[in-house]
Parts: sequence; C-alpha cells; structure tokens
Amino acid sequence: MSIILVVEDTLTQAEIVTGSLRNAGFTTVLATNSDEARTKISQQKPSAIVLDVVLPNESGFELCRDLKDKPETKDIPIVLWSTKSGEMDKFWGMKQGASAYLTKPLDAAELVRTLKLLVKD
Repeated sequence: MSIILVVEDTLTQAEIVTGSLRNAGFTTVLATNSDEARTKISQQKPSAIVLDVVLPNESGFELCRDLKDKPETKDIPIVLWSTKSGEMDKFWGMKQGASAYLTKPLDAAELVRTLKLLVKD
C-alpha cells in the first residue's frame, strides 16, 4: 500500500488533496509544516510526498532540497505544488530535486496520474 505524505498548512487544501488521494486508493498522512513532516518521515517513510511551497518557517523548496540531500530520504519522489506558477518557480522547484511541480488550484486527476507514475510500490 502506497503512503503519501501531504505537507500543507491550509486545512481546506489539505482536505482536498488527501480526499482525492484516498479516493484513488492511496493512504495519506498529513503534516502542516516542515518539522512535522520530518517527524512523520522518520516514523514511517512515505512512498511519495506532496509538498506545498509556501509553508510557515521553512519553504517547501528548502524542505525538498534538505530531503534530497539526505541518503535516507533522497529516493522519495516529491511533488511540489503551489500558487506560484511562473516558469522560474517551476524551474527552481525542479532544481531542488522535485520529481514534479503542479500548480494550484488542484487538478486531482493530474495529481493522481503523477503519483501513479512516481510511486513504485
């Protein structure tokens, strides 16, 4: 069973994402900030991470880069998603090690399709 860690600080957005993923057969775990995300990753390594770019204290870009720099988390696919939809934002996200960059508002079908391509288990 694939476990997807959703890192999103806006409750409404988190509900939309986790609901869409559950409907597609994924198990979801929610974190509302980068510290909580790190704790949940250490407790149970997820199959993939859906990571908001704008988070309190530390951006999704920073968290993505940090996770990709660590041997124990470097292989976890990360899907960044944000209201930041400029080409430079997408370029920067991919440069941090993201496997995909999606923009808000959420296209649930695109998110599910992307995760099914990235998740190997």
